[in-house]
Amino acid sequence: MTQKTILNEAHRALGAKMVDFGGWDMPLNYGSQIEEHHAVRRDAGMFDVSHMTVVDLRGARTREFLRRLLANNIDKLKTSGKALYSCMLNEQGGVIDDLIVYFLSEDFFRVVVNAATRDKDLAWIERQAASFGVEVRERPELAMIAVQGPNARAKVLDLLPAESRARAEKLGKFAAIEGEGPDAMTLFIARTGYTGEDGFEIVVPEAQAVGLWNRLKEAGVAPAGLGARDTLRLEAGMNLYGQDMDETVTPWEANLGWTVSLDEGRDFIGRSVLEQQKAAGDHGVMVGIVMDEKGVLRHGQRVVTANGDGEILSGSFSPTLGKSIAFARVPAGTTGDLQVDIRGKLVPVRIVRYPFVRDGKAIEGI
Repeated sequence: MTQKTILNEAHRALGAKMVDFGGWDMPLNYGSQIEEHHAVRRDAGMFDVSHMTVVDLRGARTREFLRRLLANNIDKLKTSGKALYSCMLNEQGGVIDDLIVYFLSEDFFRVVVNAATRDKDLAWIERQAASFGVEVRERPELAMIAVQGPNARAKVLDLLPAESRARAEKLGKFAAIEGEGPDAMTLFIARTGYTGEDGFEIVVPEAQAVGLWNRLKEAGVAPAGLGARDTLRLEAGMNLYGQDMDETVTPWEANLGWTVSLDEGRDFIGRSVLEQQKAAGDHGVMVGIVMDEKGVLRHGQRVVTANGDGEILSGSFSPTLGKSIAFARVPAGTTGDLQVDIRGKLVPVRIVRYPFVRDGKAIEGI
């Protein structure tokens, strides 16, 4: 059965093209995916991300549990409201999911996980939490709207009552507050996102979600669908679970080594495998590539290198750059120019450092 978010009718009323996304009926676009992309890069756009799963963890040993569960170190979070991005690994070091965890109090942390991995994530978290006495509570009654773009924060702040506005205005990146929204809505406002732009991801009770969506739309925030979300996050150099990584891929292979804390005295799940793989140094690596010729780089295409074949992971036309960009996994030590097999023709591509776009502009050398 395809699931629907509380905003489903609102999307349809706007003429959205709906698609199945991990079992959810979601908007691909509302007319022009390119225009939605540019709206987020140049002004402000909003995404229904209510299909994502909010999980609250409570108990005296929750921090201790998260030290074990996550590859990143939860002890980096010392101030209430601060957030951490991390991979959650299996015993083989493969990525079960990538997620964001918020520290709210010593006995209360909030985790936001991907929609397509909900069932396996919850099963894994509950299994690991049992010996720590941590209560795992999914919050399906909560919806989520991401508001992103250079003017996103200002447009959200203008809707908030004075006290909540003052607190949200001071919010640093990767941090959250609980506050009041328009019409006395109860909001959890996080300064996080998946587009490379500034903005907020707002958790709101389902009963108030349509009202918030409409207020944002009236404030000039453009609705944007999954199509724009994908090109925006790729330009920003952000991984997509299931395409750039999965349970067979380690953080080293997904260029997420920066999220792994090999600090002393913390035995997180999958650590020993990661240490062995890092020492060997012979694993595949993820790189950014740009194609200057016409054509589109797509998932699954063969990448030809001097060290052997690799493959395209995420690939798409970049509306900001006007050319095709991609992530590729290639053999260790790969450098120089590569070729991609596009329908039997070998097309030259360049390896580049990503993100491809920052602050709405191409990175130098792209």
